Amino acid sequence: MTTTRDLAVPPGLKGLVVADTAVGDVRGAEGFYHYREHSALDLVERCSLEDVWHLLLTGSLPTPDEARAFAEELAPLRVLDDATLDLVDREASTGTPAAPLAQLRTVLSHLATGSPPTYAASPAVVRAEALRLAAATPTILAALHRRGAGLRAVAPDPTLSAAADWLWMITGERPAPEVERAINRYLVATVDHGFNNSTFAARVVASSGADVGSALCAALGAFSGPLHGGAPDRALEALDQIGSVDRAPGWVRERVAAGDRIMGFGHAVYTTHDPRAEMLKAEAQRLGGPLVELAVAVEQVVEDTLAELKPGRELYANVEYYAGVLMERCGIPRSMFTPTFAVSRVVGWTAHILEQAATTKIYRPAARYVGPPVVR
Repeated sequence: MTTTRDLAVPPGLKGLVVADTAVGDVRGAEGFYHYREHSALDLVERCSLEDVWHLLLTGSLPTPDEARAFAEELAPLRVLDDATLDLVDREASTGTPAAPLAQLRTVLSHLATGSPPTYAASPAVVRAEALRLAAATPTILAALHRRGAGLRAVAPDPTLSAAADWLWMITGERPAPEVERAINRYLVATVDHGFNNSTFAARVVASSGADVGSALCAALGAFSGPLHGGAPDRALEALDQIGSVDRAPGWVRERVAAGDRIMGFGHAVYTTHDPRAEMLKAEAQRLGGPLVELAVAVEQVVEDTLAELKPGRELYANVEYYAGVLMERCGIPRSMFTPTFAVSRVVGWTAHILEQAATTKIYRPAARYVGPPVVR
């Protein structure tokens, strides 16, 4: 008799369907992805992060009245209370460099203390918790950054868009319209991306009926890994090492010969160009500058060299490559590249948590035992 342990399972569950979702999907062979029924890149062109947030929470884009009401609902949730700010100060004073996601987990755990389990909670209660924690996330991350640098935290400004407010809380300066536009487009483009590692982690925890905060902390733990959310700064570091276009072929050959990954190139799902990278490239070129010119020239050299060294692999620039370039060009510190990614992705995580919480089936996969023979 065939058992589950006789079934072939792809490493990393690659391509294996584990659930149904109405949040969105990625079609890797087509170079296309969507949120609900909308092309993600169409939404990038015409929507704010708040509009897309409303879409993922409710299933529809907001009317002007709904958009105003949603902004009014979010505004007080962005403000941190004194106890949370004290915890932010303690975390920021630890002296641990480049640990904003770990510090965020600590602060979110504090905010989620006493939160009800999603199991048997009403949809309204789960939604309120999801909105509360997601809205506070940018404020926490920006405050951690500034307090760690010895600067005072900047309070959120309810008159600003989510993208402009993020930049304001990090830098203490009102962003130029073109910079606000670029960061908004980045945030909208990265809200959700199928059943990626961190989204799956969030849903696994939510499937147990745990509270929203526990599911978000699980997602953050997965997201912090360098094979997932932690690559934008490292992709930019590669450009620093290359320095000039003529050095790119040799740099790539050295890395491939050493068995190293080329950060910013290749994707687990896309077998063609990453549509997010193409959009961010165009946005970076709109801003212009020497870094952008170098990135565009190096991209072509790296892709050509990889095609020669790894024929048939189809390794193109991914979202991290141009994300780093764009954020650097917009004045975001490198230590805040991955946190900026988290500011958008927390919206997608909470949408998936809400969807998972509406079911009562816990994830309980099987594993194939491959150890020494069992003695009975």
